[in-house]
Amino acid sequence: MTSSTLTRPPGARTIDDLLAEARSRLQRVTPAQAAARWAAGAVLVDIRPAAQRAVEGEVPGALLVERNVLEWRFDPASDARLPQATGYDVEVLVLCQEGYTSSLAADALRSLGLHRATDVIGGFRDWRAAGLPAVPGSAG
Repeated sequence: MTSSTLTRPPGARTIDDLLAEARSRLQRVTPAQAAARWAAGAVLVDIRPAAQRAVEGEVPGALLVERNVLEWRFDPASDARLPQATGYDVEVLVLCQEGYTSSLAADALRSLGLHRATDVIGGFRDWRAAGLPAVPGSAG
């Protein structure tokens, strides 16, 4: 690598910058808060890849939408939207493995107008550690 490939171009931000910016627009929830909101009608969506869920386990009943198609599935104006994407007022709780990717994903949903989208602090690992419903992975 040359030194020019390591010099950040003007205007470029780090992933830490992007994450902090995304989180500044979210009202993130703990696993316990997410479970309560889910029970009250929010949509809990697990964006982890199938291979990761197979190893780590999953939340029974959570909606499974891998990250690469999330925006298409939740944009109320998209022909590829899910039945749960009933409008811009849907409360979407995004869950990933540790609560990083979910922050970026929830912020993307907010950019689509889903103003109640947020993510679960600590992701599936903290969900499971809190003793909330989880089933083991199938790989092993």
